[in-house]
Amino acid sequence: MATTAYGQPSLPQMHSLFSKLRPFLSLSSPSFTAPFRRRRDFSFSALPTTKAIDVALMKEKWLDSLSLTSQDEDTTPENAESSCVIGIDPDLSGALALLKFDHLGSSSSAQVYDTPHIPVLVGKRVRKRLDAKSIVQLIQSLDVPSGSRVYIEQSNPFPKDGKQVYATTHIHFSSVMGWYSGGFGYGLWIGTLVASGFCVIPVSASLWKRHFQLASGSCTKDDSRRVAAELFPSLSTQLKRKKDHGRAEALLIAAYGEALKTEKLLIQPQELVSQVNYLENQLVEIK
Repeated sequence: MATTAYGQPSLPQMHSLFSKLRPFLSLSSPSFTAPFRRRRDFSFSALPTTKAIDVALMKEKWLDSLSLTSQDEDTTPENAESSCVIGIDPDLSGALALLKFDHLGSSSSAQVYDTPHIPVLVGKRVRKRLDAKSIVQLIQSLDVPSGSRVYIEQSNPFPKDGKQVYATTHIHFSSVMGWYSGGFGYGLWIGTLVASGFCVIPVSASLWKRHFQLASGSCTKDDSRRVAAELFPSLSTQLKRKKDHGRAEALLIAAYGEALKTEKLLIQPQELVSQVNYLENQLVEIK
């Protein structure tokens, strides 16, 4: 990319840079992707820079609220010979996966734990519900440093947060309860993790599944088990049953999180704001 004497993009490159940044500037976009994986063409005037800055700041504050430590603070001891990453499928049939890596970045161990749950009588039927106390005990039993990153699948049960439930009669009651259960589990995991000192990073299912080529309509949970067994052969015996898909997806979410970290695919919000500020100043000078 051509640059100015100050190392900033030249004016002819601003349109291209805006096109790359645009997918990161929407809170509601379901197709959030890294800029080098998917490019979009937007008109230069389609990006209100003031609004872009506000959105970036809101995202930064939201991520900050999911950690008791600074996102920029390295909480790993200087003499640490290993690091870890956690992946969570927050569903009732989900799991928690813990990956530990040596100082060279190669995986040294992988563990997976089923989501704790208890039977609860609901009406006349026995249902499974998350066991909050056991979840806390599980998290406390993990031998990981404070501030470790946890990647959890983001719960997006309905685009209008349930408001459309009242606008149609074609939605079955069990679907509504499923959305409630999913949102409850997602919130319980996040609250417990943040209170325990972890740095929580939600990721959408479409992102991590696309990373492992599992996003097509023909892919099933059996494919998730197959991919996880290939990546973690030492755990293949724990992924044999169909109901082990939660374990597989937790492992894949953790592996995706490690890929984001090692490949530096995450764009820091402050970097985004800096770029938008620069381009906004250039537009003022042009006018």
